[in-house]
Amino acid sequence: MSNTQTVVAEIAARARMAIMNSGLVQREISRLTDIEESKLSKSLRGTRKFTTLEIIQLATVTGVTASWLMTGSNAGPSTSAAPADNLLPARNEGNDRHAMRRRTLVESAWWLFAERGFDSVRIADIARRCSLSTPTVHYYFASKQELFAEVLRYSIKLAYDRQVAELEGISHPVLRLKRLIELQLPNGEQGRAEWSIWMQTWVKLAVGEEGLSPYTPGYQRWGKTVRDTIAAGQASGHIVAEDLDILTTELTALIDGMGIKVLTGLLSVSAMYEHICRYIDRNISTQQGEGS
Repeated sequence: MSNTQTVVAEIAARARMAIMNSGLVQREISRLTDIEESKLSKSLRGTRKFTTLEIIQLATVTGVTASWLMTGSNAGPSTSAAPADNLLPARNEGNDRHAMRRRTLVESAWWLFAERGFDSVRIADIARRCSLSTPTVHYYFASKQELFAEVLRYSIKLAYDRQVAELEGISHPVLRLKRLIELQLPNGEQGRAEWSIWMQTWVKLAVGEEGLSPYTPGYQRWGKTVRDTIAAGQASGHIVAEDLDILTTELTALIDGMGIKVLTGLLSVSAMYEHICRYIDRNISTQQGEGS
């Protein structure tokens, strides 16, 4: 068996385990991931390779990380800084029904908070969307603030899964940096929802709210991923040899500020990405337009 076949077989085995522990049947997995049943069956047997998007979708639906599916570890490849275990959504090991219900609650709350805002969403609204009772929601989460903290962990996992699955095959540091940023744009329903959760978190922190412990280490994980990507480019000579922390801070601040402009309707997603790429070409890359 070739090395590629071995990797495909190992991913298939972990995918089968993830599905088995998820509380979902294969047909439901197919529906939730948009992977055709025949293709899913072949991939689970190891006769078909999962695509990058399918890895991300399967990780989201089953509650594992894309890194675990790909490598057997949450630590991930060097292209993306791994979050500590307490920054990933909690899992109910050994009880499939509870694990599935908890994931459903978190995902439903994530969408409701993103669409309506924290203050406009009641626990009863989340319960109704999941076809559960309010006391059942409180069985898993003592308060709405506790649920929001878990929603924040869910956002961290979504970003990490994309980065792990998408960046490993990109060797050029500048191109990898641009792709990393592209993956984090407030693009499409999910991208805008992620940014909505982060923006609400910033507002909560600005007025001194507590119970948001995932925020700082979660944001630091994102910053470290940017920093490590820039550092790799400096080592290869593709990125300017200037202070690494300053470059990271300036670039992430630019991304944050432009993301806010997009969500408030002052800038388009495409314009945001073009501005950031020009900034990279002008101030970070050693050769203008390199990695475009």
